[in-house]
Amino acid sequence: MIQEALLTQFANYFDDFIIKNISRYGMIKHFQKDDIIMDIGQSLTHVPLLLKGHIKVLREDVSGSELLLYVLEEGDTCSMSLTCCMAKSKSKIRAVADKDSSVIMIPNEKMTEWFHSNESWRNFILQSYQIRFNEMLETIDTLAFMKMDERLYKYLIDHVKLNASETISKTHQDIAEDLNTSRVVISRLLKQLENEKKIILSRNKIEVLDFK
Repeated sequence: MIQEALLTQFANYFDDFIIKNISRYGMIKHFQKDDIIMDIGQSLTHVPLLLKGHIKVLREDVSGSELLLYVLEEGDTCSMSLTCCMAKSKSKIRAVADKDSSVIMIPNEKMTEWFHSNESWRNFILQSYQIRFNEMLETIDTLAFMKMDERLYKYLIDHVKLNASETISKTHQDIAEDLNTSRVVISRLLKQLENEKKIILSRNKIEVLDFK
């Protein structure tokens, strides 16, 4: 059982009934940075609700390369996992902790039951679908219409906003994997951005300069 005091951040989303039932039926799991929370092909028995941290949601192509679809923040759930749970199909995405994270796991049957019986939960699920759909459209637009240097700079700016910090603690390889390209390309483009005085590079850290 989860203490209701831990669920205060969800008070704007859910009514008392849902808060009490999440407290009763949910269970908290803790993950360290880079832990796989959900994997491709996995049968899903619970819906994740992010209590603390960030989670990267990724797709994988036939060669095993990963593409970052979107990042979940505190209070978010993963719409693609919701779809798989409702359809009783296997996961088509990989969810990885981008930093140490805590996740509330809600049983599938309760997610479905609340969707049909509770307006606050139903609205939360539908809004989550819309938000994630918009984020995936943005990802598609980025892939289709932006050059790699533009994609890289947007990626850095998005991380600054996500973490409320102008310092990004990621290796060139980490960024390359998220953007589905090579480390050599990322290193070259980061150096180019540094020459343009948009960033400052140091060991495993990137400081993004005036980006507003």
